[in-house]
Amino acid sequence: MIKPLLHSKTALIYLIIAAILGVVLRSFQIIEIPVNYKFIVHTHSHIALLGWVYLALSTLLFKLYLSSSNLDRKYSRIFWLTQLTLVGMLLTFPFMGYALFSIIFSTLFLFASYWFSWFLLKNTPAILKETLSFSCIKAALWYLVISSLGPWALGAIMNTQGTDAVLYRLAIYFYLHFLYNGWMMLSLAGLLCYVMENKQQIMLQKRRKMFMWTINLGVILSFFLSTLFANPPLILNILGGLGGLLQLVAFLLLGISFFKLHKKVEIRFSPLQMGMLKTIGVLAALKMILQLLSALPYFAQLAVNYLDFTIGYLHLTFLGVVTIGLFLFLDYFRMLKIPGRSYYLYFCGFIISELLIFYRAIAGWLDLKLINHHTELLAAASSVILFSLIFILAANYSKGSSQHL
Repeated sequence: MIKPLLHSKTALIYLIIAAILGVVLRSFQIIEIPVNYKFIVHTHSHIALLGWVYLALSTLLFKLYLSSSNLDRKYSRIFWLTQLTLVGMLLTFPFMGYALFSIIFSTLFLFASYWFSWFLLKNTPAILKETLSFSCIKAALWYLVISSLGPWALGAIMNTQGTDAVLYRLAIYFYLHFLYNGWMMLSLAGLLCYVMENKQQIMLQKRRKMFMWTINLGVILSFFLSTLFANPPLILNILGGLGGLLQLVAFLLLGISFFKLHKKVEIRFSPLQMGMLKTIGVLAALKMILQLLSALPYFAQLAVNYLDFTIGYLHLTFLGVVTIGLFLFLDYFRMLKIPGRSYYLYFCGFIISELLIFYRAIAGWLDLKLINHHTELLAAASSVILFSLIFILAANYSKGSSQHL
């Protein structure tokens, strides 16, 4: 029998591993660490995106859409193949970076994700396929598959043009864009719709179609914002900006629908969960505003010249919108308990690290002086995030885990 709580804890362990690697990366300029920095970066990103986010989302989707379909044994095969690939990446990337065995495991992961996507799309009950939530999830799974075109292209690009080629960076940005803005954001939107649909029909058919057209066109067009580092024709700035605007409009529609429904029908979010949802809304709006600004050539060039702007944006999306979103839904569906004090500790570490990252970018831009011990403070903020995650995991293994701290 599939145990979603166990799978959720496994996903959280991968997040803790990614956080440990994050602390290591932040500590490189403070103490001498006998590891390859670039290799640790690769490991950190793969375990965070594929270990934590992918596993948490796939576990949620299985529980909500397939847990009543007597498919545990078949899903278990997908789960264990995925674990094989993740452990393989964890044991190879830190020591060899992109090399034969790490590439084999990351390629196997792609096949496991294809298998899961096909499995969910095929076996979801027909009645659920008619919902807006499943429309979002279906689109998210397609974006997951589409994003994999980036990694597939990397091998050919590296062999023909090398890692300094524009196409190499475009392939990476293609992958990240459709992974973040497509797979992750649409999945979270689908989960919120699922909660709303348990109460009543949330959108008229006309508004439903409008939402899906707006969000999908937004995701596709906003990819052009990821090409602006190459100084393309101005039309791509315009198309990318339009895509960013459409994404913002789509999520505003979803947010308005939720709060209208919340006034009419009690949606049983705890005060902590409602606080998380409001935080996600603010962070998502900030993410999309930054995305829109990057459509302007001046700000696009800033992101190219000062890498911390890009790093801060990616962490805002991943550690802010996506991870807090996963905390919310894992807690709501009783698949992981998120204690209040541990969550607030996580949020403090996240906010401090974001402020420090963006301040360093702004300091470089405006020629300001860095605050004293900036590097040490950034490492400390990463450590706060790590400890908060350990506390969350400990709470889920404690005898009293049936109650939130």
